[in-house]
Amino acid sequence: MKRSPSRVNTSEENAQIAAKDRQNIALLLLLYTLQGIPLGMAASIPMFLQGKHVGYKQQAVFSLVFWPFSVKLLWAPIVDSWYITAIGRRKTWLVPIQYLLGLFMVALSYNIDYLLGTKNQSDATGVDIETLTLIFFILNFLAATQDIAVDGWALTILSKGEVGHASTCNSVGQTAGYFIGNVVFLALESKDFCNKYLRSVPSEKGIVSIDQFFLFWGIIFIITTTMVFLFKHEKAVADIEMKELRKGITHTYSQLFRILKLPAVTSYVLIILFCKVGFAATDGITALKLVEAGIHRETLALIGIPLVPLQILLPFVISKYTTGPTPLNVFLKAMPYRLIIGVGISLVVYWGWIVRVPKGSDYSFPWYYYAILVSIYAIYQITLYCMYVAQMAFHARVSDPMYGGTYMTLLNTVTNMAGNWPTTVALWLVDDITKTVCSGSSNPSIETCDNASMQKACQEANGNCTTIRDGYYIEIILCTFVGISWLLFCGKKLRSLQSREESAWKCPIAENIE
Repeated sequence: MKRSPSRVNTSEENAQIAAKDRQNIALLLLLYTLQGIPLGMAASIPMFLQGKHVGYKQQAVFSLVFWPFSVKLLWAPIVDSWYITAIGRRKTWLVPIQYLLGLFMVALSYNIDYLLGTKNQSDATGVDIETLTLIFFILNFLAATQDIAVDGWALTILSKGEVGHASTCNSVGQTAGYFIGNVVFLALESKDFCNKYLRSVPSEKGIVSIDQFFLFWGIIFIITTTMVFLFKHEKAVADIEMKELRKGITHTYSQLFRILKLPAVTSYVLIILFCKVGFAATDGITALKLVEAGIHRETLALIGIPLVPLQILLPFVISKYTTGPTPLNVFLKAMPYRLIIGVGISLVVYWGWIVRVPKGSDYSFPWYYYAILVSIYAIYQITLYCMYVAQMAFHARVSDPMYGGTYMTLLNTVTNMAGNWPTTVALWLVDDITKTVCSGSSNPSIETCDNASMQKACQEANGNCTTIRDGYYIEIILCTFVGISWLLFCGKKLRSLQSREESAWKCPIAENIE
């Protein structure tokens, strides 16, 4: 019996679509991975700065480089709506942005040693923190813009049945890129790690230097972008759709304003903007304090590897408890545990100064210290993800579908900003709270070690810098107090907002009409 020609054609067509989807998923994974590279590299720089004994105020200035991903909603409508038809709606932005990322990295590879002051290994005065911050802010701004373009492309590049893989490509690709730019880079740059695990003959340098790493990925960005530009084509967009898209910029910004005017949204934004103050010192300073205590930056990066499976599985487990009408109950229940564990982490940091063992000009730590450090961080991650997943579930529940993704993106942007600004403030204030004196100096006029130049002067006068009041521990106490106060005064208000009618979160129907 002969097969129907139509059945044969349909099968062949489905096979072609499936093959094309596999290629497009691979492309999305690559693009999201590239996006994560500059994020990971930016996250590794504070470790270098801490090794140079850079002040926490300078660390606070550099923390501004992570803000673009929190405020990308401000220019996302422009990226979504304006483009050159001959190039393509997404490639109009993707291609020049990735070329700029590549060129920035190549240029940075020739200047990064100078900007970090690596010629003076122990002298923080050679660090050009302002230029470093500006360059990495631009890198992350470009990466955030690339994210907008790729997110939009993911919705059209995949077939209807496979579009659900877009979010997986995002999370997996960006995580992989961050891992390469942070953990892999710090490991390969470390002479100790390379000598211990990767070399038979020891060397005074790692396998890859920071300038080589930037140069390599800058070239990869340029090559990949050229391939996408030449060989990946987009579907043409009709002129009428192009006009609607460009009209939509004004409409999108007006949507944002309408949403923010809702009393429920205004109250929620004001409450949430202060919900993470309690964790600012734990999240922003702890890792730097561990490096200050003597833990190598690559070791700190590597001990985070066991937490990766936990970070992947936790959202799936927690989502079972946040699918109901009151997801923020999980948020509020997890918060006191996160505050308590944050205090516990600070005690582990303090304990590190006690158990560390001098080893030449360096320090080593017993295996059980690392075991306890990883364990308490794992518990902290559970509370962190409980709060994160609960918030995302609440945003999905209250977002008005009439406004598409604009509503939810706005709430997520506020959530991201709620984590960024307290961290920057905590870093900025820690030096002012800390008190360090110069003891045993041959020069009586040198009494304190409040900055890098005074520390150097104390050492040159054969003195020792002694910390008599560490701002980190004081900030831990203050932040915990603020977190508890937030729970007492804002917890009930948040529950009240959560229980409000669905109509309280929707704009009037008359305003929804174009």
